[in-house]
Amino acid sequence: MTFDVARIRADFPILEREVNGHPLVYLDSANTSQKPRQVLEAMRAHQERHNGNVSRSVHTLGTEATSAYEDARAKIAAFVGAASADEIVFTKNSTEAINLVAYVSAEFLSLGPGDEIVISEMEHHSNIVPWQLLCQRTGATLRWFGVTDDGRLDESTLTDLINERTKFVSLVHMSNILGTINDVSRIVARTHEVGALILLDCSQSVPHLPISVADLGVDFIAFTGHKMLGPTGIGALWGRAELLAAMPPFLGGGSMIETVTMTKTTFAPPPARFEAGTPPITEAIGLGAAVDYLSALDMRAVHEHEQEITAYALKTLADLPGVRVFGPGTAEGRGGTVSFDVAGVHPHDVGQILDDLGVEVRVGHHCARPVCARFGVAAMTRASFYLYTTTDEIDALARGIEQVRKVFA
Repeated sequence: MTFDVARIRADFPILEREVNGHPLVYLDSANTSQKPRQVLEAMRAHQERHNGNVSRSVHTLGTEATSAYEDARAKIAAFVGAASADEIVFTKNSTEAINLVAYVSAEFLSLGPGDEIVISEMEHHSNIVPWQLLCQRTGATLRWFGVTDDGRLDESTLTDLINERTKFVSLVHMSNILGTINDVSRIVARTHEVGALILLDCSQSVPHLPISVADLGVDFIAFTGHKMLGPTGIGALWGRAELLAAMPPFLGGGSMIETVTMTKTTFAPPPARFEAGTPPITEAIGLGAAVDYLSALDMRAVHEHEQEITAYALKTLADLPGVRVFGPGTAEGRGGTVSFDVAGVHPHDVGQILDDLGVEVRVGHHCARPVCARFGVAAMTRASFYLYTTTDEIDALARGIEQVRKVFA
C-alpha cells in the first residue's frame, strides 16, 4: 500500500486549525502525538453507550466495559508481539511502568550494597530517577554508559559496566532528544550472560517502529499511549510471564487481590496484581483504537515514511547557517526526532518565534538534562515528526529558523 500522507492527515481534525493566523505545523509528536477521529470516536462511543466499571459487575454495562478493556489489552499485546495478553500490565504511562519495576526490584532481586544497576547518559529522567531512588533505598550502586560525540551509546566499556555484580540494566530504545535508535543486541546478550535482567524504555520506539519483544530479547519494555495516537493517562508494561508471576505488587487495593482477611492478603496473578483500583478504562479503549489505526497502516510503512522525513529534515537543517544538529547525522539508526541549536539564540526565543509562525516545537532540556550537559548546552530546540508530517512542514520549519536568524541578527 502506498503511504498516503494527505489521506492520513484528513483523519486528524486538529491539523485543520490555524495558530496565530498560520496553518498549524505540528512538530512536537515526541512530546505528545495528535489523535485521529477513529480514536476520538471510539472513546466517545464507549462513554456514551458502554460506560461501566470493569471486573466488578455482572450487569450488561459492566460486562461490556470489561470485554472492551480486555480486548484493548489483547490488541496491545499483539502489537508488540507478546506471547499472551496477560504479559501486558496497564499503567498510567511509561514513567509509572519503569517505577513499578524499579520499586519491586528491591525485594524481587534482594538488592543490597555491592549490587549494581546500569543505565545510560542518554536516558529520559523517567529512566534515571527511579533507579537513583532504588539505589538510595538499597545501597546498590548506579553506573551508566556514556554517549559518543555523534550521539550513540558508548559500548567500549560494555564488559566492565555489565559484570557479575550487575542485577539490572535499563536503557532507552530510541532517544527522545537525540533521535538515536539503539541497537541493544550486544547489551542484551551481555546482560543475560551475567544473569541480570534488562528493561527497554520504548516510549519513542513503539509508536514509530515495528516492535517484537521476542526479537528484542529483553525482559521488560515500557511504553505510553499519548505518543502513539492514544490518550494521556494510559501506558503499558510488558514483562515476561514468569517474571511478572514472581514479582510482588506495586500498589495495594481493590482488584489486585485474591483473598483479604484482617490478618493476611493473597494477591491475584498478573496482570491484575499490578492494577490496583479502578483503571483508566476509556483511555485503554482509546489506546486499543490507536493500535488498530497503526496496525492498519503497517508499522514498516510508518517507519519508512519517517526515515524519509528525517533525512529531508537533516539535509534541510544542515543547509542553514548557524544551525547545529545534535545526534546522528544521517537517518540510519535514527528516528524522527531532531534537536538543534541556533547560534546565539536561546531555544526559548527560537520556540517563541516559530510559534508566532504556527510552527510548534519543544524547547528546553526535554527531561534529558544529562544529554544537554554532555553536549555543552543548557537547552535544545526539538522538532519531532510522525506519520502525518510532510516535507512542506519541514520547509516551514526552515523558513521559521531563517526568521529567527533575521530577528536576532
